Formats: sequence, C-alpha cells, structure tokens
Amino acid sequence: MAIAQLGEPVLRQPAQPVPDPRDPAIRTLWQRMLVTMEQAGGVGIAAPQVFEPLRLMIIASRPNARYPDAPQMDPVVLINPEIEHTGGESVSFVEGCLSVPGIRGRVWRPNEVTLRYLDTEGQPQRRTLSGFPARIFLHEFDHLEGRTFLDQVNSPDDLIAQSVWERQCQGA
Repeated sequence: MAIAQLGEPVLRQPAQPVPDPRDPAIRTLWQRMLVTMEQAGGVGIAAPQVFEPLRLMIIASRPNARYPDAPQMDPVVLINPEIEHTGGESVSFVEGCLSVPGIRGRVWRPNEVTLRYLDTEGQPQRRTLSGFPARIFLHEFDHLEGRTFLDQVNSPDDLIAQSVWERQCQGA
C-alpha cells in the first residue's frame, strides 16, 4: 500500500468512525496496513496514512532500525479508539513518521494513556499503555484527528533531519 506523505489532504482531515469492524473490507484493510507498516519499518500506522480516512490504527512496538530500543509487543488493531485518560509525567522523545520521511522532531507527550476501542471482532476493549507504546498510540491517534507530529513540536528548533539524528545516535 502507498503511504500518504505530508501535504496529502487525507492527513489533515479528521477520520470517520468504522461502521462495522467485522466487515471483510475492514479486515483486509488492517491486514494490508500491518504488512505496509512492517515493510516500512514502522511501529504504528493509522488508516489515513494509507489514504483511508477511517478511525483505525495499529500499534506494534518492536526494536527496529528506526527505534532500536523499542520494547517488544504484539501488534494491536484498534478500531474507533477513544482516549479515556492521559497521565503520568510528560516525556519528550524525538519522533519520526512514515508520512513525514527524512525529518524527526522532539515531542512532549503524557507517559500514560487509558483508552477504549473495538477489537477486530467488534468487541469493546479497554487498555492502559505506558512508555513507548503510549507514545505510539498518541502519535497514531493524532493521525485520526488530522494532525502529524509536526503539529506537536514546540519550536522549529526541535526538528532534526533523520540523517543527522542517526549520526548523533551512533555517536552517543
């Protein structure tokens, strides 16, 4: 699947609720999103990033070239997610995005989020995430609201080229 890049209108519009999580077309969509995310080296992806303006995302923290210190977790498909509560201290991290290639930015986010969503069978779920998985969720949730991480940086000074970030990390 093609990944929408910064400037595509779909990335700036709020996504619409998924009417039926068990619809075969929705199953095909999230299965294809998972493959796309894995091939691109991502740890999360939202439907608007594949040109589908629906409230559907996948979070899948795992160590990879883009996030070598990420904790391992199985992929979770979240349909029509809602934030119930955020908490914990606000933590900064240099985020990247499959839809904003070549640029990273320092973003402050709550370290914990409690959310509600429907699973792939349409069953209501509630979950609390903390640390990096919470950040992934909040990053992808922004996509459902028509935002990117660029909207969350405090200053242009908080932006860095991917290549410079990689050099700095290797030197650390």
